[in-house]
Amino acid sequence: MISFPGSKINIGLHVLNRRFDGYHNIETVFYPLALADGLEIIPAEGNTEFSLSGLVLPESGKSNLCIRAYELLKREYDLPPVRIHLHKKIPSGSGLGGGSSNAANTLVLLDQIFHLELGDEKLAGYARKLGADCAFFIYNKPLFAYNKGDRFEDADITLQGYHIIVVKPKTSVDTSEAYKKIKPAENRKTLKELVCQPVDQWKNTIENDFEKIVFKEHSVIEKIKSSLYKKGAIYASMTGSGSAVYGIFDRDPENLDEHFGKCFIWKEKVKKQKF
Repeated sequence: MISFPGSKINIGLHVLNRRFDGYHNIETVFYPLALADGLEIIPAEGNTEFSLSGLVLPESGKSNLCIRAYELLKREYDLPPVRIHLHKKIPSGSGLGGGSSNAANTLVLLDQIFHLELGDEKLAGYARKLGADCAFFIYNKPLFAYNKGDRFEDADITLQGYHIIVVKPKTSVDTSEAYKKIKPAENRKTLKELVCQPVDQWKNTIENDFEKIVFKEHSVIEKIKSSLYKKGAIYASMTGSGSAVYGIFDRDPENLDEHFGKCFIWKEKVKKQKF
């Protein structure tokens, strides 16, 4: 059985305070992108196997969240061995959520293959054990996220008709290190209110708190954001803790490949989506 684990951007990201468990309470809006990996899972004889193609993962990522997701369900449902193949198109270390999406889609495929009939809420509960944003990819629709980024409310927004351009430089950002340097702030307007404004007003009101930290250490990421505005973006932001930056355009920008050189570039026009 095959699925196509998608990606996401963060529209704003506020780090509110540090939790007693060492994590942080945040608020953000997750918005799904069409950029996707390919994931195939089939029953197997012998041992469970994992294989990879496409973009190369860092050494630490080769065991992969797909295996962790399988082992999580196997502990409770005594699953038989499977063969998992992942074809990577979503770059790692980008803030696009590729690893989390792979984990969530592994849970969904295993549920379907072995007729576990878990349902979205229970699947999301398992996904939360694998990563803060994993549960989002169970629902894969625009959501306002809070707590650790793993609790959700519907976000009534659409970017239909806009062009989204994602640019990721070769550099990557260590999320745990970025969180160590962040200065939380609570007393401000919630993103739940701010995203209700017209998109062309977001530039003045919606922020990603990680930009202050990341731009100081990775000037190339700040330059990409500035360049997207120069190319005509009506809103541009780093997604997650980076290193990818996206721009929202009301037209299709030209000559991006020439402008951003060897960066990874993804372009899509947002179509009407049934969420």
